[in-house]
Amino acid sequence: MHDWIADETALARLCASLAPCATIAVDTEFMRVRTYWPELALVQVATPRHLALIDPQAIASLESLRALLVAPGPRKVMHSASEDLVALGRIGARPIANLFDTQVAAAFAGLGPGIGYQRLVHALLGITLEKGETRSDWLRRPLSENQLHYAEQDVLHMPALHDALVAKLEARGMLAWCLEDCDRLARSSDEALPADPHHEFRNAWRWPIERQARLKRLAEWRERTARAIDRPRLWVFDNASAAELVLEPPADADAVRIRLASQRSFPKRAAAELAQLLSQPVLDEELALRPIPEPLRGDDERRADAVRDAIAAKATALDLPPAMLLSRRGIEALVRGHRVVELDGWRGEILADAIAAAPGRSIPRDSEARRG
Repeated sequence: MHDWIADETALARLCASLAPCATIAVDTEFMRVRTYWPELALVQVATPRHLALIDPQAIASLESLRALLVAPGPRKVMHSASEDLVALGRIGARPIANLFDTQVAAAFAGLGPGIGYQRLVHALLGITLEKGETRSDWLRRPLSENQLHYAEQDVLHMPALHDALVAKLEARGMLAWCLEDCDRLARSSDEALPADPHHEFRNAWRWPIERQARLKRLAEWRERTARAIDRPRLWVFDNASAAELVLEPPADADAVRIRLASQRSFPKRAAAELAQLLSQPVLDEELALRPIPEPLRGDDERRADAVRDAIAAKATALDLPPAMLLSRRGIEALVRGHRVVELDGWRGEILADAIAAAPGRSIPRDSEARRG
């Protein structure tokens, strides 16, 4: 049975009682169908002895919850936390301190990548959960009994999952690796604009650098606009329209409105601004961008294959998914001679021999990796 928390006093009392705990299970329900940012609708927290559902729609200030989540004390246990972190970031809970993601941990435990919560509960605890409210309207009030039951189940078993996974990771000598990855996940930010948004247009690698600079400018404008009007990025205009705007710029604001009339959320009032943006000459500093990478060919492609094979062999020896050691894009970046953030920490140490298969390439050794 849960406690329903719907006022600041009760929330402060709850958070004070949770602060001394060793672990706290945390989950969120949010809506992100028609908006850029997720709208936080419910926060579930649990310990082995206590379960509470927090209604952020009813509480003016969630400061005590924010303070609890960013405090270094309790370990915060979450499952597949990336989207929950974005939702909690909207209340300032960034970064979550001492995060333990059970999906990340399950991959280190040899249970496979991307395992769902229900499967994991069944695999480790022998409990079968129903999955009946994933597309529910969590902003409506009151919540139904089915919704409340589903929300409870999403955190009820997390403390036991945490204990079972920690035992497996300690036995495999991978707990420190897991915690490092969880910390990196917690520190990832959704606030900064993407560094190279034009790289999303992978087929435009043949475009002249001046045209790629215009594409980057347009993609950055779309991102800022989507955030400002709180609508999904592709609702402002889709990628096909973006490419067309660069290749055949509209002559004026009226032409922009006509061109983008079918887009779901293009703000017509911004047509003049967009027309001006598209007509402005490219500045020298805009030309100093990272070009869209072309497909690997020749020696680079062979080096990538050699690195991929060596990483696959290392992954087999460790009983880990190869992509968990280094992603496809990470391999490509490595072969091109770019710094690969994935190789900071434990990966850089264990993959040193494998990466030697890419002649002339080196890897950063910013932190010493240890099994723990």
